[in-house]
Amino acid sequence: MEVRWLGHSCFQIRGKEAVIITDPYHPSLGYSLGSPKADIVTLSHSHSGHSYIEGIGGVPKKIDGPGEYEMKGVFIVGIATFHDNERGRERGKNTVYLLEVDGMTLCHLGDIGHLPTPQLVEEMSNVDVLFLPVGGVSTIALPIAIEMIKRLNPRIAIPMHYKTPALTMNLEPVDRFLKQFGIKQVVTQPKLIINQSSTATDTTQIVVLDYLGK
Repeated sequence: MEVRWLGHSCFQIRGKEAVIITDPYHPSLGYSLGSPKADIVTLSHSHSGHSYIEGIGGVPKKIDGPGEYEMKGVFIVGIATFHDNERGRERGKNTVYLLEVDGMTLCHLGDIGHLPTPQLVEEMSNVDVLFLPVGGVSTIALPIAIEMIKRLNPRIAIPMHYKTPALTMNLEPVDRFLKQFGIKQVVTQPKLIINQSSTATDTTQIVVLDYLGK
């Protein structure tokens, strides 16, 4: 499986049988999405920074809410959550997605705004790759992001939704998050290639990906 970061909360996940894109964004965010093709597109919520399906090429299957979905060898579970810690009264709803691809489980948190309940943690257990918002402001604060990793204990955590030179909106940079794990210098990589053997670890590995438009 190959994972690339297209900016903000948008990733391209290329499995053996399907290509999935998460949370495509509107160009007003400052990133350049291009027109990547996909078989499946997941949308965590309706805000323009996470639901610009018009920017995706091909004729993808759109998944935009809770439920169970299966297509081209990919099984997806959408879990209802909130965009804030007030049960959606401030920013509305959010959908967390569990994606089973090539024998591995990936979890995209979207713009979750609260710690998961014990029931939600149980549903999100055994995660190989966690896509985690770390820029605060409009989603979970940094201490909650750290606690999220402790509760879910993913094999790999990939930070997303943080400030970069390209991004127009106000978020915190990724550095503050990395310092919590003793990482003083940001070392990025253009993509992540993973298989079941590469996620066979008891400790969480933090992987920072390059934004493709740089």
